[in-house]
Amino acid sequence: MLAIVGLLTILIVMFLIMTKKCSTLIACLVVGQGAEMGGYITSGIKSVAATGVMFIFAVAFFGIMGDVGAFEIVVNKILQIIGKDPVKICVGTLIITMMTHLDGSGATTFLITIPVLLPIYDKLKMDRRVLATIVADGAGTMNIVP
Repeated sequence: MLAIVGLLTILIVMFLIMTKKCSTLIACLVVGQGAEMGGYITSGIKSVAATGVMFIFAVAFFGIMGDVGAFEIVVNKILQIIGKDPVKICVGTLIITMMTHLDGSGATTFLITIPVLLPIYDKLKMDRRVLATIVADGAGTMNIVP
């Protein structure tokens, strides 16, 4: 019975937070964890700080490199080799995604795959959502591979 009450409490609190009827601060106080809130905040920041800094650096770095045309030579060479067939580009995207996701980290998969392939998709005027979908599907598939 206690397990059912605990599960219902968790579901109700999560529902209230996700529907924005209750803030996480109030929920923490209501369930009696207000005194530990500082520790939760510190632990949360510690667990995401390195990834956040990596994302900020990667977005800035690859954005600047793309703006100055650093990838133009590589993109043109790839397109010269494989042509401008969108099917080949999509298959190549999936293969690159699966190779970069061998370590199991979604963050590194997206940070390596998207900046490399985005200029190719832009040059061929392919929809960026196709790139995002293929990368997400490839990473998701690799997550279930032992």
